[in-house]
Amino acid sequence: MMHRTFGKLTLLVTLALLSLMPGFAPRLQAQDAPKAHRKVIVKVDPEYPAVLRTGHFEGQVRLEAVVLPNGNVSRVDIKGGNPMLAEYGVQAVMRWKYSPAAAQTVEEVQFRFTSNQR
Repeated sequence: MMHRTFGKLTLLVTLALLSLMPGFAPRLQAQDAPKAHRKVIVKVDPEYPAVLRTGHFEGQVRLEAVVLPNGNVSRVDIKGGNPMLAEYGVQAVMRWKYSPAAAQTVEEVQFRFTSNQR
């Protein structure tokens, strides 16, 4: 009987010690903090060629801009939308200038291309 108690105690102590080790404890799902948006200082609208507009190539384009601490855009990734229209969005956002910040950020950008747009 004492052997069983000692075994249970050993198991409990072992589990307690393991739970103190980094990486062993179950991870809690953290909610993403609200994303801070940097102010755009220079904004260039994307080109929307007449041939695409009259051909009714429309839609929303989703992009992510990697912005350096000095506010310059270093890269733009296409996250969704018509690839032909997205390229015009990428070209425009590469010319944007954001407000300075302490670190590099990733900023979401969306454009809506509609055939009644000029």
